[in-house]
Amino acid sequence: MVIYDDIFEWEGWGGKLKLARGRCRLRIFDLNRSDTGGLVHIRPFVVVASDLPREGMMKGEVSVRSASSHIATVVCRRFGIDPQRMQFVEYTPAETYGKQGEYVIQAAFDAVAFTWKDGLALFPKSQPLEPPLLGILRDLMARCENPPPASA
Repeated sequence: MVIYDDIFEWEGWGGKLKLARGRCRLRIFDLNRSDTGGLVHIRPFVVVASDLPREGMMKGEVSVRSASSHIATVVCRRFGIDPQRMQFVEYTPAETYGKQGEYVIQAAFDAVAFTWKDGLALFPKSQPLEPPLLGILRDLMARCENPPPASA
């Protein structure tokens, strides 16, 4: 079940300079309330963050990869998610390039693990998302394919 699917904004920690602030496409799924074959998941909350297209980013915003720890911390606080029951995923959509779009960079799903201390996500470590969660996530994301408006 989709809990959230929209443009997500976070404040940076740079005071007036607003360093490390940003926006991303964020989807939060609760696998225990989804049709995933009757499985009960130990980490039912899957948070999928992806960068906005370059033309959708504002000056001074940072990428999801650069701010993944901060995003995970803010998401857990704002949505009341227990970090031990959450899987954070950085998603990079497929991209084509070349004169006739003949080259393709495949979509990437990277699971990001954090060390949690005093409610803060620290020391992110990424690795490719493993099946069967990868298959479940692809199906769930296909159901919410249309992007929200960039002016959110």
